[in-house]
Amino acid sequence: MEFELGRGKRARRAYGFDEVALVPGTVTINPAEIDVSFQLDGSTFDIPFLAAAMDGVVDPRFAVAMGRLGGLAVLNLDGLQTRYEDPSEALQEIADTPPEKINLLLQRLYTAPVQDGLIGQRIEQIKHGGVRCAVSSIPNHAERRGPLVQEAGADVLVVQGTVLTARHVSRSYRQLSFRELTKALDIPVVVGNCVDYATALELMDTGIKGLLVGVGPGAACTTRAVLGVGVPQVTATSDCAAARDDHLRRSGERVAIITDGGMRIGGDVTKAFASGADAVMIGSIFAATEDAAGHGNHWGMATPDPNLPRGTRIRTGIKGRLEEVLFGPAHVDDGSMNLVGALKSAMGVCGARTIREFQDTEMVIAPSIKTEGKTEQRAQRVGMGA
Repeated sequence: MEFELGRGKRARRAYGFDEVALVPGTVTINPAEIDVSFQLDGSTFDIPFLAAAMDGVVDPRFAVAMGRLGGLAVLNLDGLQTRYEDPSEALQEIADTPPEKINLLLQRLYTAPVQDGLIGQRIEQIKHGGVRCAVSSIPNHAERRGPLVQEAGADVLVVQGTVLTARHVSRSYRQLSFRELTKALDIPVVVGNCVDYATALELMDTGIKGLLVGVGPGAACTTRAVLGVGVPQVTATSDCAAARDDHLRRSGERVAIITDGGMRIGGDVTKAFASGADAVMIGSIFAATEDAAGHGNHWGMATPDPNLPRGTRIRTGIKGRLEEVLFGPAHVDDGSMNLVGALKSAMGVCGARTIREFQDTEMVIAPSIKTEGKTEQRAQRVGMGA
């Protein structure tokens, strides 16, 4: 349904996680008997969780920990890990700097050039831990880096920008061809970010194996405020999932839909899957783990941009170990721990044995779902300063 914004301008309603709810199924299933595995180009992961390519989250140590727990962490090839032989001093400086000086500091730290030798070294460190390795590059360098990271042993290449399309117009530089890139590499290529059906379908036709969904929903991202661009994640995921299904019917190949950002608690995660996601990519929740690189701090990939920063450092604090955040036991009641347990429990009450079955779960528009009957909880959280 479309609404009139003014003469000659109409818009359709879009929905975010806080505006919808899942309807329980007619059959319930024991969560212990539910399969939440995720496939990417024939490779199976025990859990459908990816750690975002954020410098406050993923370093080689975190990537190994994530891989051993059954998920996949993405290392940022344009970040501190590939600019500094030992990035620990820079990470500590980011943690210690006051808010009013943080963006200038980030811009300064990210002026150091990326070193190709460190790219191979970081991939080798992750592979030495016995896990699969995913790395992320901005589009400008993806064509050159693709063969390099494949030779170094990376298992997945993610090409990531604020917004990516299959067609890009520029007179000053050569456009990256995703079709040529996917043909040139033997490892799967995942691209993002995207929020609409037509663009998603066109990107899938280039041979990519996964699509990141989301523009500006991340906790540390200010793209939506700075540029005014973005689509709420439930609608964006649903639209891109529709493109996946149509592409599957047309080509016989299934491209993984990965909802990227905007999830703060387990309920957001479950709604992403019910909206059509095959996996989710998370940043801020993982930044709040003991295993993360940022000492309880989180900042976006566009935060250090020298011309138009779109993000800031946020202090997440440290809630517990990565294993606790994924599998529990949870020692907080806000839904930010035991994400896998929350997913399995939600699938159980909705009668879904697999992620694909869960994607068919009935959803309702429910803007009061988090506040209905919760007056005392809200008053108590305000009193505690939450």
